[in-house]
Amino acid sequence: MPALGIENISVFGLPPVEFVTLAADLGCQHISTGLTAWGYNPHGYAPFSLRDDAALRREMNAAMRDRGVSIALGEGLTVRPGGDVRDYAADLDLFCELGIRRINTVSMDPDLTRSFDQFAVLAEMAAARGVETTTELSPGLTVPDLPTALAAVRHVGRPDFKLLIDTMHLVRSGSGPADIAALDPDLIGYVQICDAPLKPRFATYFEEAMYERMAPGTGELGLLELLAVLPRDRVFALEVPLRSEAEAGVGPHERLGKCVEATRNLFAQLDA
Repeated sequence: MPALGIENISVFGLPPVEFVTLAADLGCQHISTGLTAWGYNPHGYAPFSLRDDAALRREMNAAMRDRGVSIALGEGLTVRPGGDVRDYAADLDLFCELGIRRINTVSMDPDLTRSFDQFAVLAEMAAARGVETTTELSPGLTVPDLPTALAAVRHVGRPDFKLLIDTMHLVRSGSGPADIAALDPDLIGYVQICDAPLKPRFATYFEEAMYERMAPGTGELGLLELLAVLPRDRVFALEVPLRSEAEAGVGPHERLGKCVEATRNLFAQLDA
């Protein structure tokens, strides 16, 4: 069974120490995080900032040590029009303080060449701190599909700059198991797992991706076939925001517990 994680957008602003506890209680070894609370907060959690609150960083580190959980992915390092990733230097240092050894980046800058160049700068900054970088393809972003993501990897040209494969984004952008099987496995640094219908359910792709996905094995993405060709020694992190359930009062343990169980069932089917 691969190492399982829970992604930050799946918990809708759950504070860091409670997030660590949730992951451990569900038998997951990893989480992802940004440095500030996510804006959508249906349960009314107290806001937090890992950037500004050194005591909270210490508390989170202690909780991770106690519960055997680590942060497998640092998030929020987005390439934006007019911005410069060099401004993320202090955030990278804080990620290192939290034991993070992998970050993810996406681009919202429509200039593809500039985006690739910014990826290269960020990857160099991360590598200087012993941190790996991944980039995520997604419809609607500057890197919308697997061919463009592979072009970014070639442009950066570093062994520590890899692909983040999100199962929904991969399939919705037109790729599938055969495309993954054709890749050098070393190009894949991290996997985010969820399920979804093949056709969009919401007015915008962004709304569906950020707020309402499906538990693994309950949609139409063909996860068994995908999981069969993805490298097993990566973190498989559950990116399953379920806004409708959260707004109905279903807490994170119940929402995500069923997703963890469903993922384990899929791997058990493959192993059988």
